[in-house]
Amino acid sequence: MGSDARRGRLVELLGPVVAAEGFDLEDVTVTPAGRRRLVRVVVDRDGGVSLDDVADVSQSVSKRLDEEDVLGGSPYVLEVTSPGVDRPLTEPRHWRRARGRLVKAELRDGTSAEGRVTEADETGVELDGTRRLAYGELVRGRVQVEFNRRDAGLDDELDEDLDVDEDIDDADDEG
Repeated sequence: MGSDARRGRLVELLGPVVAAEGFDLEDVTVTPAGRRRLVRVVVDRDGGVSLDDVADVSQSVSKRLDEEDVLGGSPYVLEVTSPGVDRPLTEPRHWRRARGRLVKAELRDGTSAEGRVTEADETGVELDGTRRLAYGELVRGRVQVEFNRRDAGLDDELDEDLDVDEDIDDADDEG
């Protein structure tokens, strides 16, 4: 069985298993790893994926792989993971899950657009609350890594911490 046919068979086999656990199957790859094969299953869902989620999905996927013997009985290592930040945004669900994140989008006309995803639905995505792009205009997007991003919620917490510190300083001055 060729690698494309094997991948297709694995997607067909594991898609329902992953969906039953409440996740989307994003990718399946099989690569040689010495005498074994590495089977990497990438899953995602709205709200993200926790380590407990990965463990649950891993058990279900492993059981199904063993039942079907789709790998021909040869040993394998199973890795269940969530997509990394470098995953291209190509599906409406990817854009929806990137809400609030800074992205760079490649457009079909050869240009690009950059902005924060403020809205994403089944027809398109809105950047910075001002620019609406239909999915037909997009080739793909990528989340931009932000090292110094300050969320509004974090700003509020920092302000509260500063108020507490000022109260302590005022008390020290009185004593």
